[in-house]
Formats: sequence, structure tokens, C-alpha cells
Amino acid sequence: MEQVLKVIASILNNVHDSIVYISKYLGFKPTDQELHFWVIGIIGIIIFFVADVTFKRLAKWSISVISLIFTSTVLMVFVFGLEIEQKITGRGNMEFSDITSGLWGFGAIFGIYLITRVIVYLAKKMYYRKKA
Repeated sequence: MEQVLKVIASILNNVHDSIVYISKYLGFKPTDQELHFWVIGIIGIIIFFVADVTFKRLAKWSISVISLIFTSTVLMVFVFGLEIEQKITGRGNMEFSDITSGLWGFGAIFGIYLITRVIVYLAKKMYYRKKA
């Protein structure tokens, strides 16, 4: 897990250095805060537009799909935060397999929920078909 974070940090540092170089080449000398303001602002608005279009289309099918995406996103942030916290405090091992195991756990339990929901749906459908 530590290696994965180091690779991600290296990539982000290279992107950061490239943006600073390009900015200076174009005559801008942004501070680190100004750089974060613009880069995170632009990334955020792009993510918003993509999410907005995607969720509007998904909402036509089911709000549950949006709930699943939201839950998955929150869980990913949570498990990464949990592993980072374990590394910082030394109260556990920071391992990528812990993250994948946790997310697989959610997938398995969500699968059970989904199967139960389908069974209930089919049972209701058969019950009301017999009544009619």
C-alpha cells in the first residue's frame, strides 16, 4: 500500500511541477495556494459536470443507482483514510489488500441485499399475478 501511495504521490508531484513550469513559461508566477485554487477548481467543475449529466441519466432508471455510486465513493475515501490513519498512528498495518478486502465485503453484502430484493420483487409479482 505504501508503494502505491508513493507512486501516486510521484505522479502528482510530476504533474504539479509541469503545471508550475508551464505557468512560468507563460509568464505567470502563481503561489502554491493560487495553483491549488485554479487546478482543484477546474478539476472540481469538470467532475461536477460529468457527475451531473451522469446522475441525471441514471435518475431516470433508479435513484438506487446513484445511492450505490455515492456509497461506493464514500467507502473508498473512508477505507483509504483508515489505512492512512493506521500508518500515521502505527495501530495496524497499511496494506492495499485491506482496502480491497473491505470493498469486496461491501460488494458481497450488497449482492446479498440485491438478491433479497429481487426475490421479494418476484414473489410479489407472482402473488399479484395469481390474485388477478
